[in-house]
Amino acid sequence: MKRRVFAKQASTLLAGGVLGSPSLMASPKINSRLSPNDKLQIGVIGCNGMGWSNTNSMLKMNDVDLVGLCDVDQNVVNRRLGDYAKLRKNKPKVYGDYRDLLADEAIDAVIIGSPDHWHCKMMVDAVQNGKHVYVEKPLANSIEECNIMVGAAEKSQKVVQVGQWQRSGTHYQKALEVLQSGVLGNIRLVKVWAYQGWMKPVPKLADSQVPKGVDYDFWLGPAPKRPFNQNRFHFNFRWFWDYAGGLMTDWGVHEIDIALYFMKAIAPVSVMATGGKIAYPDDASETPDTLQAIFEYDGFNMLWEHATGIDNGPYGRREGIAFIGNNGTLVVNRGGYEVMVEKRSVGYSKSAENKMAPIEAYQKPAKVKYLDLHTQNFIDAVKKNDPSGLKTPIKSGSLAAINAHMGNIAYKTGRKVYWDQAAGKFKDDEAANKLLLTDYQNGWELPGI
Repeated sequence: MKRRVFAKQASTLLAGGVLGSPSLMASPKINSRLSPNDKLQIGVIGCNGMGWSNTNSMLKMNDVDLVGLCDVDQNVVNRRLGDYAKLRKNKPKVYGDYRDLLADEAIDAVIIGSPDHWHCKMMVDAVQNGKHVYVEKPLANSIEECNIMVGAAEKSQKVVQVGQWQRSGTHYQKALEVLQSGVLGNIRLVKVWAYQGWMKPVPKLADSQVPKGVDYDFWLGPAPKRPFNQNRFHFNFRWFWDYAGGLMTDWGVHEIDIALYFMKAIAPVSVMATGGKIAYPDDASETPDTLQAIFEYDGFNMLWEHATGIDNGPYGRREGIAFIGNNGTLVVNRGGYEVMVEKRSVGYSKSAENKMAPIEAYQKPAKVKYLDLHTQNFIDAVKKNDPSGLKTPIKSGSLAAINAHMGNIAYKTGRKVYWDQAAGKFKDDEAANKLLLTDYQNGWELPGI
């Protein structure tokens, strides 16, 4: 009964929530106990990977102190305490259960760096405990969870930044200005891609005993109960459906976010995808190592593709976004941007010649770290208690995640799926609509708003 009731609630959120509204504005400013001169007290939940990268970035600011550190792996906790001792003199409190950290009223904001399947529960609990949140991407492991998180953030009126830090990159803004100038002409196609040569086959490993110091049951949380396997733990969780969505959501949210932002798009009309475990058919991963997905939007198409084990992606770049117009193509990635002027073939009349002038390429300065700009943007918003200036507010982060999840849903169903934006679900497709939802297990329940 609880499941049916919540499914109805989630359907309402999907219909009237993120994809039902063109607004990407953050919540209004509210009162705060912080003054602009106070030190911000932060905690981190999940500090093995990006959780610690985000923490390190924030600790470059003198007005931020780390006072709480939480992880289910005591080995990671011990390592991070040693790392922190090299940076600051205070010793953070250590927690094994994130709920105990959230109960500490001294903590103003938290970083959530846990695996994807934990993001929703932790973030909702955090804002309901009065904490501001910096949550790693992708926002959640399902479309249902994305909408719950947006609803919880709006109700709490807390500052919530999503870790899609490309939004804070200054050269992305310069590239947007090129697009908005209209010189490229009508944009008919956007290509987004991630070719990841560093990703090698994940060797198959036998199940084993839980490592000493690891609370594996808590690590699983709402995910299905399974024996411990090192392949599914820490970094490689990304390649298993129980916890994440593979490269489609891991890298896809970064690139798709820029594509949607530049094109002012929200939801596709349809999506189809094909791919699979083609490069490494016998490795331990579940998610596809090769994937192409076509998203149809009003007025343009978007093509996503990813490949593991190779770096030579479109335009000779391992990752990026290409906006293909009638007059030229804008290619932007983390290294900078370039504009390629379209050359007409022989046979065009003189009146049809392309008059577009060349545009100088731009290369990102090597010393500028966009992650630092992104975390500074979050801290500034928290100290002002005003989310309106966030570079990646939760609605924007959710749009990228939702569109990426749609690509995975199209792949899983093996057919073209059609989105009904007004209803917040796929049209006449029961199997696809089931994949919008999340089944929490082991006694954990989806958070309410």
